[in-house]
Amino acid sequence: METEKTDTGPASMLWDVPAALVLLTRLPVPALPSKAFADPARAVWAYPLVGLILALITGALISLSAALGLPAPIIAGLVLGVLILLTGAMHEDGLADSADGLWGGHDRARRLEIMKDSRIGAYGVLALIVVMGLRWMGLAEATWPAIVAALVLSRMMMPALMLALPHARSDGLSHSVGAPPRSSVLAGVFIGTVIAVACVGMAGVIALCIAGLSTVAIGVIARRKIGGQTGDILGATQILTELSVLLSLVAMA
Repeated sequence: METEKTDTGPASMLWDVPAALVLLTRLPVPALPSKAFADPARAVWAYPLVGLILALITGALISLSAALGLPAPIIAGLVLGVLILLTGAMHEDGLADSADGLWGGHDRARRLEIMKDSRIGAYGVLALIVVMGLRWMGLAEATWPAIVAALVLSRMMMPALMLALPHARSDGLSHSVGAPPRSSVLAGVFIGTVIAVACVGMAGVIALCIAGLSTVAIGVIARRKIGGQTGDILGATQILTELSVLLSLVAMA
């Protein structure tokens, strides 16, 4: 019996960018054919490009707000709000769920149960307050090229964690996407690194290392506490690596 082969040619890869946008954002995308979602794991190479698209939108907002004479803290708040709206707060939700589950449960099963619960607990609330506050301040102090690097590198690291860790549960968004091909992950790392270096020079290499260390730390904790990664862990990875890159680039400025 013959099995249907997944098209991996250049023409089919054109669908990966809008497919990644559908997965990671709430941006309006024209109706896509079913083949665009035939292999969502392959599309992870386009995740850094999603970060770049979000950065271009925030860049336009920053320019308009600055032209209106708004101060940097208010512009940063607007940028933060727009990013939350554009992504549907999915990464922030992952951060809150991860904080609640990883620190609120006493064993693997209970931690995964808490992470799946839609209710938010004390750890989740405190994680959002601290991280979002630091993120706001980081956006207020960062240049737009630094913001581009942060948005791109943070989305580049999610597929790396998807490749490095097994699925912690047999359902959920991360499981439905599947394990990405190594070639797609490496392509995403290359794209993200080039964009970061183009934006902030050699500081982008340092930021890449910091993003990598942040991802490794999250991966070690997730592996020890729940045995792998979930969509919530990936969302937390995006937020925390974005923050680490922002703060490191602000410190180097």
